[in-house]
Amino acid sequence: MADLSASSAGWRRLPKTSSVSLTEAATATHEFRVTSYSLLDGVGVGQHVSSSIFSAGGCHWIIRFYPDGCKENGSAAWSSVFLHLLWGATDVRVMYGLGILQKDGTEVWPVTQTATEIFEAPSDSRGYPDFVAKSWLKHSSCLDGDCLTIRCVLTVIKGSHHLEDMLKNGEGTDVAFSVDGQVFRAHRCLLAARSPVFKAELFGPTITNECAIRRIQIDDMEPSVFEALLHFIYTDSLPDNHKDGEDAATTRRLLVAAHRYRVDMLKFICETKLTETVDVSSVATMLILAEQHGCPQLRRVCIAFLASPEMLGAVMKTVGFKRLVATCPSVMEQILEKVSCVWGGEDHTSISSWSETVPK
Repeated sequence: MADLSASSAGWRRLPKTSSVSLTEAATATHEFRVTSYSLLDGVGVGQHVSSSIFSAGGCHWIIRFYPDGCKENGSAAWSSVFLHLLWGATDVRVMYGLGILQKDGTEVWPVTQTATEIFEAPSDSRGYPDFVAKSWLKHSSCLDGDCLTIRCVLTVIKGSHHLEDMLKNGEGTDVAFSVDGQVFRAHRCLLAARSPVFKAELFGPTITNECAIRRIQIDDMEPSVFEALLHFIYTDSLPDNHKDGEDAATTRRLLVAAHRYRVDMLKFICETKLTETVDVSSVATMLILAEQHGCPQLRRVCIAFLASPEMLGAVMKTVGFKRLVATCPSVMEQILEKVSCVWGGEDHTSISSWSETVPK
């Protein structure tokens, strides 16, 4: 019989190792305030209002609220609410809760819903067809001046590999861009997959010299804007210094870059941000931007702003308005048509009532 004492002793002397499974997660809270709730009652089954875009876990989300329910064969006595993945990765695992707030800001737990779901692809939605009974809501303490606030708390569970790390450390890069003297290294295949313009530049049929595309000169763009563009291409999110508080001029430049390289989701995000900054001094410039770069949402908000009797006179005194008349004369006819409707009492639509158009 073999002597196992030596082997057993050897086994005990083996070095001890250990490992840890790391699961990363990102949590965000978004409160969606639905105004003029009484006017939405009876809007029709399947009709919804949408929140603004918010980010969590490198993905972009919106909340959709259906005052009369979401299904034709459903009960019209119930309102529906859904969390909608607008843009981001595939097979995203999310823990989320949706609830209604009372006037004091506390959540009404009887109608709060919590779930863990897999969002398989952009445009995927998860939520609750029978979210809250309309009869209960009308007589509850949740309506504050005819306004309803829905709170969404979501946690995106992320994997351990991030494309952002590849961008930062430069591993495996095979193309470089020179922007005003600053060099950015990137991966051709990833850029081509996210932008048809980059695909044509880096893999087009006219490319005959591989060396010629290893260093590409980018003109008419600031390094910080190109850096933000690359960051979005790799991560589906804006860098931290662009998420909040950036000025409208920076957002406009980033929109132009997104339009130039046909990164449509980034363009839409910038356009949505700009609609929230329209004022007397900027509306004409914003409308020129919308006309030149195909931004229908921004265009509608600007025209509605210009059609306001309280605003048009002040806007006409700005330098931007003179540029608008000279640059986009065709849009003036539409502005005047809108003005005649508003001032004639035929159209009482306010800026805030313009519905959001979300790319599919």
